[in-house]
This record gives sequence, structure tokens and C-alpha cells, in this order.
Amino acid sequence: MLSDVEIMERVQAGDTGLFALLVERYQSRLLRFAKSKLENSSDAEDIVQDAFLAAYHARNSYSTDFAFSTWIWTITLNLARKVALKQSGEHKKQQAFASLPRDHQEVESPIELLLKSEQRERLDLWLHQIPENQSDAIRLKFFGGLGYQAIASAMDCSESGAKRRVKLGLLKLSLIAEND
Repeated sequence: MLSDVEIMERVQAGDTGLFALLVERYQSRLLRFAKSKLENSSDAEDIVQDAFLAAYHARNSYSTDFAFSTWIWTITLNLARKVALKQSGEHKKQQAFASLPRDHQEVESPIELLLKSEQRERLDLWLHQIPENQSDAIRLKFFGGLGYQAIASAMDCSESGAKRRVKLGLLKLSLIAEND
């Protein structure tokens, strides 16, 4: 199995079809993150597609000294922030999260689905009440599945800064939940 760096080296050398392997590796986690940040799944899908297109078009500027994962997460985070900012300016209504990852073999009753939808709506509202750098760090950690070093790289901060953002965000969420 080729590493991300090996794939990018080969893509830069002209074997552009290999870029699809990177899309397969990262698309679902990027999409989970984007769906947690944006108001609708269509925008989230567009963001992820745009991130891959931007990475592909800038493939020759990619430096193999850095992890591809950091590069694609940073692109996705920046695009998602731009769209979220635009959305908040266009309208203030809050919608439920697009589906959170779950076991597709599990059959849920309409009541269970309604409860999960309400929980997602509440979490989305709470995440919008804390500073963006904290909510993004939480989303990267829990929706994107990133470790603290990857979060730090994507958010251009130190690893301890990434940990602090997640911790402070979780503390603020707990206070909000307590008062809700």
C-alpha cells in the first residue's frame, strides 16, 4: 500500500489517476467534519469536493516534507469556515446535523430517530455558542477523528493549543448544557 507522500510524488510526476486513492482515504472523515460545521449536507459535500479539487490543482505546490492529511484538512477547514461565515450572514436559522456516523445495520424506531435529531440540533446550537476555534477543534477531534497533532497542524497552533481548545470548548459546552 502506498503512503500519502508516495501517492503525491507519483501524482506530481504525472500519474494523476492515483489521486483517487487519497480521495477514498479521506473523503468520509472530511465529509463528517464538514457536515458538522455547515447547515446542510449539500454544502458539506461541495466543500469536500472543492477541497480535493483545490489540492489536485495545487498538486505541484505540495511539499512532501509535510503530511498530505494536514494539507487536505487545512484546505477543508478554511473552505468550511468561509461557507459557514457566508451562511450565518444569509440566515440565522439552525438545522439539524446531517447524520452522525452510526451502525447502518441497526434499525431505529421513529421515536429514537426523533430523539437523535433533537440531540443533534441541540449540539449544533451549543457549538455555535462557543468560540469558533474551540468548536472547530471539537469537530476535528470528534467528527473528523483527528489526533491533537493533526488538529494543531490544521488549525496552525501548537499541540498543547489544540488540546486547550478542545478542553475549553468541552467545558463551555458542559456549562451550556447544564443551563439548557
